Amino acid sequence: MQLELTVTGSDPKAPIEVAERTFGQALNESLIHQVVNAYMSTARSGTRAQKSRSEVRGGGAKPWRQKGSGRARAGSNRSPLWRGGGVTFAAKPSQHRQKVNRKAYRAAMRSILSELAREGRLLVVEEFAVSQPKTRDLVAKLKELKVNDVLIITADRDDTLSLSARNLHRVDVTPATALDPVSLLSFERILMTVPALRRIEERFA
Repeated sequence: MQLELTVTGSDPKAPIEVAERTFGQALNESLIHQVVNAYMSTARSGTRAQKSRSEVRGGGAKPWRQKGSGRARAGSNRSPLWRGGGVTFAAKPSQHRQKVNRKAYRAAMRSILSELAREGRLLVVEEFAVSQPKTRDLVAKLKELKVNDVLIITADRDDTLSLSARNLHRVDVTPATALDPVSLLSFERILMTVPALRRIEERFA
């Protein structure tokens, strides 16, 4: 199939041939919601930790005798009621990973890519690179394309391009092999090279 994608290169007005299976799917909001939630939950570190009364140092001796002092009975100064004591329901490291089937993940990515294509938010170029890691060079190239809030997708890892973009707000660079649903939905425009487009078609075929 052919999509009316904006293509720059030798013939800017020529449509580009793309796989219908990747860029011609219907929008599946529920599946996208499930995959995005699972992706963000898996990214959580889950490393918060607190000490319970059994883990706080001290508290071996009874603070005062059980009766006769006029004070409330106490068995340990590491009680949650005491300053410096343990936490009643102490938080422990936990996993927030959610399992998503590979077929469901690929279907959600195809749905997102198809919707981006329908909305005209995909920008395909023959090639996109900078000769040296200079932010001003990248800014100039993006200005020519009239984009500023953009995710740049390359076929392979491009450290020079990544270094040029790291100080720019709302500009990011990712290889096609590391593309994720949250990144696709976080930017106004998606800029990809033709080789990256082919990699995406192979990955989510």
